[in-house]
Amino acid sequence: MKKVLLLALVIATTQLLAQENYNYNKFKQLKEELATPTVYRTASGAPGHKYYQQKANYVIDLTLDDKTQKITGKETITYKNNSPDQLDYLWLQLDQNMRAKDSDSKLVNSINMGEEKSFAEIARLHNDFDGGFKLDYVKSGSGKDLKYTINKTMMRIDLPTPLAAGATTSIKIGWWYNINNRDEIGGRSGYEYFKEDDNYLYTIAQFYPRMAVYNETEGWQNKQFLGNGEFTLTFGDFKVNITVPADHIVGATGSLTNPSSVLTSEQRSRFKKAQSEYLKPVIIVTQAEAEEKEKTKASGTKTWSFSATNVRDFAFASSRKFIWDAMAVKYNGNSTIAMSYYPKEGNPLWEQYSTRVVAHTIASYSKHTCDYPYPVAISVHSKSIGMEYPMICFNGGRPNKDGTYSKRTKYAMIGVIIHEVGHNFFPMIINSDERQWTWMDEGLNTFTQYLCEQEWEKGYPSRRGPAYKIVDYMKGDKKNITPIMTNSESLHQFGNNAYGKPAAALNILRETVMGRELFDFAFKTYAERWKLKHPTPADFFRTMEDASGVDLDWFWRGWFYTTDHCDIAIENVEWFKIVTKNPEVEKAIAKELKDAEAVHIGVTRNEKMEVYSDKDPKILDFYNQYDPFKVTLVDKEEHEKYIAKLSENDIKILESDFNYYNIDFVNKGGLVMPILLNFTFKDGSTKEVRIPAEIWRKNDKQVSKVFFFKKEVVNIDMDPWLETADINLDDNSWPRRVQLSKFKLYQKKKYGWGVDGKENTMQRDRRNEELKNEKK
Repeated sequence: MKKVLLLALVIATTQLLAQENYNYNKFKQLKEELATPTVYRTASGAPGHKYYQQKANYVIDLTLDDKTQKITGKETITYKNNSPDQLDYLWLQLDQNMRAKDSDSKLVNSINMGEEKSFAEIARLHNDFDGGFKLDYVKSGSGKDLKYTINKTMMRIDLPTPLAAGATTSIKIGWWYNINNRDEIGGRSGYEYFKEDDNYLYTIAQFYPRMAVYNETEGWQNKQFLGNGEFTLTFGDFKVNITVPADHIVGATGSLTNPSSVLTSEQRSRFKKAQSEYLKPVIIVTQAEAEEKEKTKASGTKTWSFSATNVRDFAFASSRKFIWDAMAVKYNGNSTIAMSYYPKEGNPLWEQYSTRVVAHTIASYSKHTCDYPYPVAISVHSKSIGMEYPMICFNGGRPNKDGTYSKRTKYAMIGVIIHEVGHNFFPMIINSDERQWTWMDEGLNTFTQYLCEQEWEKGYPSRRGPAYKIVDYMKGDKKNITPIMTNSESLHQFGNNAYGKPAAALNILRETVMGRELFDFAFKTYAERWKLKHPTPADFFRTMEDASGVDLDWFWRGWFYTTDHCDIAIENVEWFKIVTKNPEVEKAIAKELKDAEAVHIGVTRNEKMEVYSDKDPKILDFYNQYDPFKVTLVDKEEHEKYIAKLSENDIKILESDFNYYNIDFVNKGGLVMPILLNFTFKDGSTKEVRIPAEIWRKNDKQVSKVFFFKKEVVNIDMDPWLETADINLDDNSWPRRVQLSKFKLYQKKKYGWGVDGKENTMQRDRRNEELKNEKK
């Protein structure tokens, strides 16, 4: 009985270990991780034949109060239920409630005092600004009051009768809220106050109650807005009327529909000229005109009207300080208008670069993803921010007050404009769920931004993109790192996780795993499939494989679902040559090896010592005549007999004179990656060998490989072009190549030491106080 139980235990343990090894197989397919394909989303990553998405149209009337910094608005939402489901209630987003006094954002953010805090940080800690929505009414299209419940940043509207599949309903909402000062409390939108001329620059977004997304993957996406996970929005058409001070210039999502009411004839003429100017921007509102308005400040108001079709959101900027320029841009047989709005504080940098960068970005992204479908693309200058909305974005990059600027400021400005204009594609057109997955827009956009930057200028100092730029993050403390496939609100190191690592991963796919041709086709296929739709991570993963014919489950698993890093080492190298049994060859090699042997120190010193044979050399001459390296007739006869037994092919192999190198590789970091080798030969020539990651499929910890060459290898480099984000290059070469490290020098401390080399208490206190001051 005991033997039976023991056998059963052994079998069960073996099965458990086998199952465990299978579960942790780095090449296991992503069956459990990805949602099951449906008629809405196919296994190929494309929209299914029953794919649907809701539609929300908005008519908004808005007033911006420049004296009290307040927004007042009313809207009519027309909501079309394209789902097969009956809806008993609707969910709307009230994102401004993140700035309400009872906001959860203030409560859930973990902070500590530390040894130092800036004045701004303390001011924000004490901030009691009330920027939440104040609702005046919520009514049906016919004007009847609707029952609603506000839950922090979400509002549920209970419908009097359920909304049937295919049916439409209308909702009317009135509201107002106080606009936040971004300099004081931050924010994606808000105002900047210019004390010198007593004027404001408004960049306004999330300013209206917006429909939440309803689909077959999440139901209602009504996850609270806490600050990091941005927006998940429904496509629709907008008609927006914005009433502002009469001397303000307004830039917004969509096309201006009443230019004759708000622009002078000269401004309209300049704008018309800009629509056919492809080489350089046309100034529509000059700096001199803007500076004059700063001084006079009109007392009346004007209403600017905008219309936008098939967009997921609406934003605008307004100020009397705005200089405005524009130019046309062509791409793939299409065209749009690139525009910039900026105060004089942005010049000369903005006039020189902004609109040109917008135009370049639209053309570059249209090449790599899908054609830009909208009539305008706008960059607005706003101090120390980068934020994106359909057709319009708010970007930092301000020169010094005297107009000078550093290279760092210039490239930071160009980079942020490319990034934020690029967001028109991810997620404004390819409309992923930002509230759930930050990387789907930030990561894909940062990758495409890198391509765009390199097309702007050779050697552009891109901040993120290439594999080597993510190494410091990848080798960090795993307690402070989360997988990319983590909800937006739970990420550690937000920028590295959602921007840098996905961008590096996609660069590795393009340059190393798939190659540019396969990657570019698959990436563009994803963009074309999901433009103006709502993709999920599974749609992206599946499309990249479907369109390229490359199994990438191992890559998605390692890079997106784990915190493993790449650290592959050359553990051992052995050099072999075939034993030819040709005495002419083998004895010559043996003599060469013997002559190269190290000699014991005693033998070297004994060369000068008098020995017995020195007295009469002839006595030992007979015995000393034997040469073990001399080829004899017997050696030749034995070789001839051996050759006679071999076939013609065997003889070719025997006489091939190849050098064989057995190399052992060890995976220290856990992330399986291709093994990229560059061999340098004795004559100075080189040979590149690129081994796919599948070499690790049966053993992801250690593999061996044999290489053979006619030439003798003198050096082997692994990942010589920094393609895999390997965190340790010290073990990537043979023979080992020492990497340079540097250390700092400091002057001897002026205080002495106590007994036995130990500091006394007073000396230690003085030293700690000085170190604290140095740190501050």
